[in-house]
Amino acid sequence: MTDESTGASTRTRNRRGEGGRLREEIVAAAVDLLDESGDESAITLRSVARRAGIAAPSIYRHFPDQPAIMLAVVRRAFAELEAQLRADLDAAGDDPRERLFACCHSYLRFAQEHPERYRSMFGGLWMPALHDTSVTADDVATLGDACTRLLTETLDDCVTAGQVTTTDPHADAVALWLGLHGLAHQRAVTVAFPWPPDIADRIITALAHLGTE
Repeated sequence: MTDESTGASTRTRNRRGEGGRLREEIVAAAVDLLDESGDESAITLRSVARRAGIAAPSIYRHFPDQPAIMLAVVRRAFAELEAQLRADLDAAGDDPRERLFACCHSYLRFAQEHPERYRSMFGGLWMPALHDTSVTADDVATLGDACTRLLTETLDDCVTAGQVTTTDPHADAVALWLGLHGLAHQRAVTVAFPWPPDIADRIITALAHLGTE
């Protein structure tokens, strides 16, 4: 429900013990604002509170500052990416090579379908000076760990199957991610460039050290 005089949504107060639900509603409100505006600066304590239909001071029970809200938004985005990667891996069958291509193309599709979230996931304006926020260095350093492990495991399966020549799957998984990230970024900011139709497969094949089929 929306308060037409203020443009803010109104909500039913959570019952005692439902603080976790309010926290999720705050994060959902922030995600909606990011998707709609494409601008991290649009996510403030006041704007999120207005969207969630609560008083701004209520946010402080769950998030001490704006970067803490953005951290939750980014963590949710990485969880969504991981879920998509796993779903596409499950659908790809048993061949390690096909699974690796499925994982990489799934990553690129997520970046294309959720550009605002993707941009925030890898830095963006929200990334704070750590001495000015409740967000810690460990919070930032561990973002995306599950997705990195999944890509590494998928590449390692190719090693076991004798489909790649790498001797360091983790390092090559990082190199592969950098290639995918670079392509995702350039597709977003250089929309008129005539990309070769197989550019993603070329990057995957080269950086994963895939042999010929």
